[in-house]
Amino acid sequence: QLQLVESGGGLVQPGAPLRLSCSAPGFTFSRFSMRLYPQARGKERELVAGITSYGGSTHDADSVKGRFTISRDNAKNTVYLQMNSLRPEDTAVYYCRGRWALIGMDYWGKGTLVTVSS
Repeated sequence: QLQLVESGGGLVQPGAPLRLSCSAPGFTFSRFSMRLYPQARGKERELVAGITSYGGSTHDADSVKGRFTISRDNAKNTVYLQMNSLRPEDTAVYYCRGRWALIGMDYWGKGTLVTVSS
């Protein structure tokens, strides 16, 4: 089973950067595509960034294009979400998801809270 642990959340001012990490101890990490989903209070989880198992990347939300960058280090079993120019509307709990579609494995972390406020 893949255990995902998000970290790096906190309170930041508008315009500030923040980097989230999602760590997944285990030798199969490199087989998983990884995705980040923020969930604002009262709203559905929204996919904002994803990266394939060997490093191809996609950004799926227009609201974060040019501001958020996802990357991964398979040697450290960690995926990163670099968030720049944060806005109050980016405030959410950010969840990490790992999927190994070939064998039907799909795991979620418990989330880390990002609050953007002055």
